[in-house]
Formats: sequence, C-alpha cells, structure tokens
Amino acid sequence: MTAVVTGTGDGTADRRREQRGWYFYDWANSVFSTSVLTVFLGPYLTEVAKSAADGDGYVHPLGLPVRAGSYFAYTVSLSVLLSVLVLPMAGAVADRTGRKKPMLGVFAYLGAGATAGMFFLEGDRYVLGGVLLVVANVSFAASAVIYNAFLPQIATPEERDAVSSRGWAFGYAAGSVVLVGNLALFLQHEELGVSEGSAVRICLASAGVWWAVFTVVPLLRLRERPGAVAGSRVSLLSGWRQLGHTFRELRRYRLTMLFLLAYLVYNDGVQTVITQASVFGSEELGVDQTTLIGAVLLVQVLAVAGALLMGRLAARHGAKRTVLGSLVAWTAIVGAGYFLPAGAPVFFFALAAGIGLVMGGSQALSRSLYSQLVPAGKEAEFFSLYEVSDRGTSWLGPLVFGLAYQLTESYRAAIISLVVFFVLGFVLLLRVPVERAAAAAGNPRPDRI
Repeated sequence: MTAVVTGTGDGTADRRREQRGWYFYDWANSVFSTSVLTVFLGPYLTEVAKSAADGDGYVHPLGLPVRAGSYFAYTVSLSVLLSVLVLPMAGAVADRTGRKKPMLGVFAYLGAGATAGMFFLEGDRYVLGGVLLVVANVSFAASAVIYNAFLPQIATPEERDAVSSRGWAFGYAAGSVVLVGNLALFLQHEELGVSEGSAVRICLASAGVWWAVFTVVPLLRLRERPGAVAGSRVSLLSGWRQLGHTFRELRRYRLTMLFLLAYLVYNDGVQTVITQASVFGSEELGVDQTTLIGAVLLVQVLAVAGALLMGRLAARHGAKRTVLGSLVAWTAIVGAGYFLPAGAPVFFFALAAGIGLVMGGSQALSRSLYSQLVPAGKEAEFFSLYEVSDRGTSWLGPLVFGLAYQLTESYRAAIISLVVFFVLGFVLLLRVPVERAAAAAGNPRPDRI
C-alpha cells in the first residue's frame, strides 16, 4: 500500500489557499452544531415529545417506553451508534479511492437537506424529529471525517495546531453570526406575524441552508490526492473489509489507540455538555429561550477567542499540557453547574462564559494532536474512529445523561454525572507519550507536547 502524497510538499501559496478553503467547512457546518444541536432542537423536540406523551409522560417509539424528557438525549445516542457503523467505512473508502471531495459533498448535502427538513417538525411529530436528527447527525459526522482527513495533507506538522485552531475559530464565528439572526427573529416573531414554534422551525431550517451554501467553498478550493490503492474498485463489501483492516491497523499503533481512548472519553463529556446544556437550562433552571440563545451566543464569541488563545498556549507549553489544563477547567465548570440556582440567568451566563473559553481550544488542539499520531495515507480511516466522539456525535455521555434523568427525574443529577468523563479522560491522556506515539506512526516528533 503506497502512502498518500501529503500537502507538506506543496508550495506555500497553494497550501495557504487550500487552508483558507478548508476553514470554510467549519464555517459551513458549525451552525448545525450550534443552532440545531445546542440551542433549538433539544428544547423544541422535547416539547414535541411531551405533546405526544401518554398520561405517565412516556412516548413509545418502536414500541419502547421512553420518558419524553429523555427522548432527545436517547436520539442523539442512537445517531452515534449508527455512526459507529458508517464512519469507519466512509473513512476507509475515502482513503482507498482518494475521492474525498465527492464524499464530503454527498454527506454535507444529505445532512443539510435533513436539517432544512426540520421546518416540518411540528405538533406531535416527535418520530419525524428523531429521524431527521439521526440522518443529519450521522451525515454531519461522516462529512467531518472527510474534512478532518484533509488536515495532515494541507498543513505541515508545525502548522497544524494553528490551522486547526483557526478552523474552529471560523466555525464559532459562523455560529455567532447565525445566532444573532436567530435571536433577532425569535425576539421579533410576534411583530413579524410568526408564532414562536414557527420561528424555531425557521431557525432550524436556516442552519441547513447555510450549511449547503458555504460547503461550495471547500469543494472548490480543496484538491484530491491519490488514493492508497490507485485504480482499485470499491464496493460496499470492500468498504466493510477495509473497516476490519482499520481496526487491525489501529492495534499496531497502541499509543495512538491510547490517545484515541482518552479523547473518546473526555470529549464525550464535552459534547454532552454542548448538546444537553439547553435542555438543562430550560427544564431545570427555568431559563427562557431568549436567555438560552444569548448564553449560547456568548459561548460562540468567547470560543473564538478561547480557541486562538489556547493555540498560543500550545505553542508555548505544548498541545498535550494545554488540553490537560482544559480538562481541569471542564471538571470545575460541570461541578459548578450542579449548584446553579434556578431563575438566576446571570449565573447561567457565567457558566456559559466558562464553557466558551475552554471549549474551542480543547477540541481544536485535540484534533491537531491526533493528526500527529496518524500514519500517512490512512488519514480518513483513522479520523473516522476519532469522529465517533467529535462535535455532536458522542453517545455514552448522552446515554448516561438520559439514564440519570430517567432514574432521578433531576437534570442536576444528569449534569453532575458527566464529571467522570473529564476525570477519567485526564488520567488516560496523562499516560500518552505523544513524542513516542508520533514516532511509532512514522511521523516527525513534535517540538512541544
């Protein structure tokens, strides 16, 4: 198997042009993570499920009794379990064929279409909401696998922390822009003659339109590299065979596998905080929709600064040390969330500020750190495993969150249950020797870890 030609040998001007195009997919798809998963869909789908619930507060998708308040969390978990099957195969096929751009386009527009279809989510159509969420979230994750796999090809090892951080900053900037528009529509929906539910559905659908429009930029700017096996035929069967090969390959890189395990644990906690914070705020703290939008907007603005600031900290102290510091901060933030008083928006805004400052940087630096540990020519394969717990695609955290609520009927118990993810993730990451892991994958040793 021949190695993929990476971007590290390209001219600087061409590489910078591709990097700018690459940033725009963060700009395109981050509004799904922000407007849909973080702000609007959780509380709205929960209300739709409650309107369809029986006298005991349960809905019955596929005949299974599910408390309406847990439906959104369970649906997110289901989408990720499906992603576990789809993502590694998609990554393997992308590496095998070198056809990353068409696959990026297919998954991006499938997800954007499902998101736009959320305009029709009303009344008691909780099943429709669940189906659209699953399709959109699986597509979002699959497109991100392909997108992330471009990073080692368009940036030298020395550039990756900065390039990854800029990509996340672009994404959070886009989330801020769209949320400002969402907030304006939501606050003025009565003056515009639009019901509150219709305003939410327009906000959901607009995220799909935004995603579709700006995906054009990376599709034009990024360029293909040869596949790992030039001219090879790829079928569904060969994709599954390659999936098995991916897991066998991962066993050869045990230190990379240890980092991946650490990441899957702590980022499951990060993603669960992101996707369930709006439900926690609205259902447990009594925060209204306007305050929720304002708090998430604050997160987006501070996340831009936080991603860039933590990128600079990584340049001085190393990405691993900076991520470890962020996990300490995450533990403190989640612990503080348990004690937030209901009906006091100022404390919710303070919590949002803390999340914003650490969120973007911890994710961006994890991505660039992992790119140092991936063998050349297997970028999409290995990033497919990484993406199982990237933005909006965690599964164990939402499952724990949903079970905690189902058992206790308390969102405070649900939020504090997430502390274990950050503590365990910290312990596992602390044990990863990054320099040795990079060398074992055949990559240059990072200057700082």
